[in-house]
Amino acid sequence: MKRDKILVIGLGRFGSGIAVRLSLSGEDVIAIDKDDDSFRKLADTYSGYQLVGDVLDVDILENAGIRQAKTVIATTDDDNVNIMVAEIASRIYGVQEVFLRLVDQDKAVLIESQNVHPIFPYLLSMAEFDRIRGPKGGESR
Repeated sequence: MKRDKILVIGLGRFGSGIAVRLSLSGEDVIAIDKDDDSFRKLADTYSGYQLVGDVLDVDILENAGIRQAKTVIATTDDDNVNIMVAEIASRIYGVQEVFLRLVDQDKAVLIESQNVHPIFPYLLSMAEFDRIRGPKGGESR
């Protein structure tokens, strides 16, 4: 079975941006969201598929092609949904690479698996703040 699809779940600003970027790079992307209105956030350059549905329904994941997915990226605004999707993708379907957005860093213990990679917006924002602010709060060296 050829694994060549990328599932992006949750089409807020972050998920939409990832879906568009991967689509532009030639990847076979399936964007999934439970709210049909979320697809308006996809840029006109997005050339992947769109699927409306609740990803906690395994039939939706099956219809999206999770069996052929090489990557699943869960970016909903609900940590618990992202964790559940990551576990389903990793443990049940054996997806090689799984990413999930997590706001609550303490929940990372729930996804300790070698192919599940958490993305913490808070940590990324703090790192960017430190980079912009510069050494010693912007003082000259």
